[in-house]
Amino acid sequence: MDGVINILKPSGMTSHDVVSFIRKCTHIKKVGHTGTLDPGAAGVLPICIGKATKVADMLSGQDKQYRAELKLGITTDTQDSFGQIISEQKVIISREIIEESVYSFKGTIEQVPPMYSAIKVKGQKLYELARKGVEVKREPRQIKIYDIKVLNIDFDNNTVLLDVQCSKGTYIRTLCFDIGEKIGCGAHMSFLLRTRSGNFTLDQAITIEELERCAKENKLNNLLTPVDKLFCDFPFITVNSNVEKKIVNGNQVSVDLIENKSGLRKGTICRIYNGRGVFLCLSQVVQKLDNGLYLKLLKSFF
Repeated sequence: MDGVINILKPSGMTSHDVVSFIRKCTHIKKVGHTGTLDPGAAGVLPICIGKATKVADMLSGQDKQYRAELKLGITTDTQDSFGQIISEQKVIISREIIEESVYSFKGTIEQVPPMYSAIKVKGQKLYELARKGVEVKREPRQIKIYDIKVLNIDFDNNTVLLDVQCSKGTYIRTLCFDIGEKIGCGAHMSFLLRTRSGNFTLDQAITIEELERCAKENKLNNLLTPVDKLFCDFPFITVNSNVEKKIVNGNQVSVDLIENKSGLRKGTICRIYNGRGVFLCLSQVVQKLDNGLYLKLLKSFF
């Protein structure tokens, strides 16, 4: 059984908890997630099973979308509502200042990762150091906020509801904290829901209860997105048995040996199938010193 299941991770479970749960349901060891979602957050968590684990790194690098709530006037050591309160301020801010501050984060920005994160420094995870009361210097990372929208401002409860579309590596907790600093009253993230990860969306996600039921009814295959469907935007090539042997042996193959080679240019990534329709691999067109074009193996699934 190979493919990806779009899971609706519940609040209170870690991403690793979900992976362990699915291993137990499927009795398959090769299971992995495609990007950690905070234990207190809920939402889309694509899970790779079997050969699909080979593309977990590619999926984790895709853009994400979130709905988050920003609580003004209170900062915490974890930058979310699960941490200890560090400071509290009275909030007397206009709608215009809030919106202007929020929208100023759109675009390519630098973000300092929070101490409560799984990033390693000298072999130790930051959150392990943070729990010991140790704070270390973190280098800022470049991220991209493709879009950010203010959906609602509740002045009675000092909350701001946001939709954020961002690149890999963005910490929404830190974004909320930084927005609070920009506004001048401080803030933390009080709610987080991941609504999209790559092409996997919230409305298509299934609950772990649904997954467990399907496992008991031997219907798990109905939930799987086949590996090749993850790359439907890439052109596909069908190869004959001779070319298939070369690919399976790890050899680069001249594009001249490919029958349906129209549109193949340097840099093109394509899906390779054999004559029986079996998905073999992802390959990329490269140019060698002889100026010839060749298919170079990127990810194998044979």
